[in-house]
Parts: sequence; C-alpha cells; structure tokens
Amino acid sequence: MENGKAKIETRNLDFYYGTTHALKNLNIVCPEKKVTAIIGPSGCGKTTFIRTLNRMSDVVPGARLSGDIFLDGESIASPQVDVADLRRRVGMVFQKPNPFSKSIFNNIAYGLRINGLKNRRQIVEIVEHSLRQAALWDEVKDRLDENAFTLSGGQQQRLCIARALAVEPEVILFDEPCSAIDPIATAKIENLIHKLKEDYTVVIVTHNMQQAARVSDLTAFMMLGELIEFDTTTKIFTNPSNKLTEDYITGKFG
Repeated sequence: MENGKAKIETRNLDFYYGTTHALKNLNIVCPEKKVTAIIGPSGCGKTTFIRTLNRMSDVVPGARLSGDIFLDGESIASPQVDVADLRRRVGMVFQKPNPFSKSIFNNIAYGLRINGLKNRRQIVEIVEHSLRQAALWDEVKDRLDENAFTLSGGQQQRLCIARALAVEPEVILFDEPCSAIDPIATAKIENLIHKLKEDYTVVIVTHNMQQAARVSDLTAFMMLGELIEFDTTTKIFTNPSNKLTEDYITGKFG
C-alpha cells in the first residue's frame, strides 16, 4: 500500500492502563497530507490510540507504552521528548467542543502568547488566518470580543479547530469531532477536513462509517485493542480482506 511519505508511524505499539492491555502490537502508518480514519466498535482503543500520537495518554495514572511512535522518522516515545513542543506539532480536537471561557479572539491568541508571540499585529493576522482556515471568519469577524460560549456547538468546534491551527501544527488529530454537533455543522467540518489535508496530515477517530468513507484516504479497523485491517478507504469499504471488517462495516455488529 504505497501512499507517500510516512508522517506518523507506530511500530509494535502496546499500551497499558495499569494491568489493562489497551493497545496490542499496532503497526500503522499515517502518510503525510492524507486523512487516516480509525474505526471500530466502542471500547476498541480508537481514542487511546490517537492520544498516544501526541502523548496525551501520558497523563493517565499507570499508563505505560512499549514499542515506538515516529514523527517524521524520529521517535516521540522517549522520555527526553519535549512534550509541549510535540503537542504543538501534533494538535488535537476533542469530541466535545472545549473553548476557553474567553473572547473568540483570545481563544486563538492564547496559544500564540503562551508560545512567546508578543507582536499584536502578528497575533491579529494569525487569528484572522486561523479563523478563515476553519471556515469561521465570516460568521464571527464582528463578534471577536464576545465570549466563545455565545457561539453554537458547531461554531465552537470550528473555533477549537482554528485554535489548533493557530500554532502551526503539522498533524491534526480529531477524536470524533462531530459526535456532539448537528448534521449541518458536521457537513461543514467534513468539508473543512478535505481542505485541511492540502496542508496538514489528519487522523480522525469516528464511529460514523459513512463519515470515514467520505473524508478519509486510508482506514484502520480496530477491535479489542488490535488492528484487524488497514488499507485504502476504498478497499476497506468495497472489498475488505477480513471477514470481521466486512461484518462491522455492513452492520452485523458494532
């Protein structure tokens, strides 16, 4: 399966919560500037997997990882890695919108200031650019001083995407980004993901198989912490190699 240069790669990745073996020997390659979807039934390890990709999984007490994870060919699993810098390079958008209780403008400017940017004109330019990238600028350009919580759920989620984009990541992880919003907002975010892959590598966890089919180039199907099948999305959804994959995508279980 030749899909271009690997941006993120896991090799023999195992992950434990205490004695729970949550991920088992995962070997997944997420190519640069492609969308990789992770699908599978609830509790199969999808969210745990993407949280290892920017070491968000570290914050769980008793968490332990073996094997390796590479970003641009360099290991990110070692204790010497600057985790703050890693999370800037590998941004994350969560299942429920989680804006800060600040103005729309300051939600985006906050990360820039934390990273040391002080030039007001540059901050203003980046805020506008990020909101445009997230297809939100036209809806909020006259409301930048309003609290982010005045936005609708779908707008809040796009604001969180703009906030992730502002610090110039290379990879964006989406953890079921549409599960808490309505179908119209979902369509906007799916369109946005199509555009984002021109500049970013995207990994999306979704329980919605139609969404995976619509937005992704590659799909990984997981069950009980194991990778059952990983291939182009077209192959997974039209001619899967594994009977379990076929049963899942045809709705026989899930």
